[in-house]
Amino acid sequence: MPRPSERGLTSVIVVTANSGPLASQCVERVLSSNTEVELILVDNASCDGQVERIADRFAADLRLSILRNESNIGFGPACNRGAALARGDALLFLNPDCLIEADTIAGLRDHAQSDSDAGVLGVRVLDAGGKVEAASRRRDPTLRRSLNSLAGLSRFVHRFPACAGIDMPEPSASTRVEPVDAISGACMFVPRNVYDRLGGFDEGYFLHCEDLDLCRRARDAGLAVLFVPTLSVRHEQGSSSFRRPLFVSCHKHRGMWRYFCKFDTAARNPVLKVLVFCGIWLHFALLAPRLAWNEYRQRSR
Repeated sequence: MPRPSERGLTSVIVVTANSGPLASQCVERVLSSNTEVELILVDNASCDGQVERIADRFAADLRLSILRNESNIGFGPACNRGAALARGDALLFLNPDCLIEADTIAGLRDHAQSDSDAGVLGVRVLDAGGKVEAASRRRDPTLRRSLNSLAGLSRFVHRFPACAGIDMPEPSASTRVEPVDAISGACMFVPRNVYDRLGGFDEGYFLHCEDLDLCRRARDAGLAVLFVPTLSVRHEQGSSSFRRPLFVSCHKHRGMWRYFCKFDTAARNPVLKVLVFCGIWLHFALLAPRLAWNEYRQRSR
């Protein structure tokens, strides 16, 4: 049974897994928010010492709690463990290498409260150079769209709409909140009642695509996935994902396969299903040597 929530409180859930020193900056930014927050840091068996440093640095701040898992249980499952402890009437799932502004959470709350159909909300996710990341707003990754993106056909979408890929064009300077298929899981705001209604993240995903899955299930439930262009976070991309690219890519491809089987009508065709399975893992096999080499070079530094 869902636990009672505290009105006006946002529970920020950050999952770490050897995420490096940026996690401390992430925590500092969250606790500097100009609205009421609690921060639940869920650690997936890190051994880099950063969680201990965070615990020492913020020991006097009772808004921070730390949950330590004995093993790496994956991103979605860790988010669900954090949400089980949350007291807020809204949840913000935030990557440990994302730096928010003081008014980010308050702005998300305002937009969620102004739209009764709001299910999942996201913001402009900027890379370290200030460029908007393509994952900030996306279309459903159907087979056709995935092939368009892979083949480079999506660049002709302005002339041929059927060539649309997964990523949407960079948003304009408009201040209008925009309904989209999916937003980035790097910064994902979900009202508590929506999270409970959807049953949280699908724990069949270990890492990657669980955000797409949650957005899809929200839309299937008649709720809106909203992109808020007036709010932004900086995604420094210095987490464990970049130190273990082969591991991350493997689970990303697993997530792609799970999403395809759950939601794409093409999966009903057994021939197409076999072809997609082979295509996904062939793609991984082609990437694996380069990723393994990059990982070796990083560990050798």
